[in-house]
Amino acid sequence: MAHTQTIHCSKCSSSNIHKNGIRPTGIQYWRCKDCRHNFQLDYIYNARKAGIKEKIIEMTLNSSGVRDISRVLKINKRTVISELRKKNDKTESLFSI
Repeated sequence: MAHTQTIHCSKCSSSNIHKNGIRPTGIQYWRCKDCRHNFQLDYIYNARKAGIKEKIIEMTLNSSGVRDISRVLKINKRTVISELRKKNDKTESLFSI
């Protein structure tokens, strides 16, 4: 029984991709032929997974602290602080116009 999976680029959603080596962790790396973006399908570190950065913002709006967010999402507290600073810088630039 054959199993096929259509893989799409995480940046441009194109299905025109090819294999681009294996990382030292043993995970397959892919390259999009259209936008030349390199990516991997499965990440070991939770902060790189899709939707985690949105969850950081959502949990912050629900009054969760940095340590609580890092413990629940299983990521480093410095990553949480860095993401919150990025969002803060973007909102400040919007209001300064």
